[in-house]
Amino acid sequence: MPILVVDDHRTMLVIIARQLQGIGFHDVDTVADPVTALTMLRRRRYGLILSDWNMAPMNGLAFLETLRRDPDFADIPFILITAENRPENVEQARRLGVDGFILKPFDTATLQARLAAVVGAV
Repeated sequence: MPILVVDDHRTMLVIIARQLQGIGFHDVDTVADPVTALTMLRRRRYGLILSDWNMAPMNGLAFLETLRRDPDFADIPFILITAENRPENVEQARRLGVDGFILKPFDTATLQARLAAVVGAV
């Protein structure tokens, strides 16, 4: 399953890609911003998107909202990676259709458990 990871911190992109590879996902693309991610999504179908919440010029929540409004992307499982845990923010993401959250900091076991919950056995 191809996975797209979106984060504006290069170090996080490398860490997440390595964790995914460590649990058996080798078809991983990384990108530093949601605007570029949208371009990539028009070229390739992904089975999962992992996105940071706090980015510019478009944050992860706005990225999620953009995808959920587009019938071509509305059904792609979407996990937000964030330090955000305020109930109002979590609820807003749920209303927009997020499939799961991973709270920073996290380890490979946490990532694997969240993937299993969202996309099935890993």
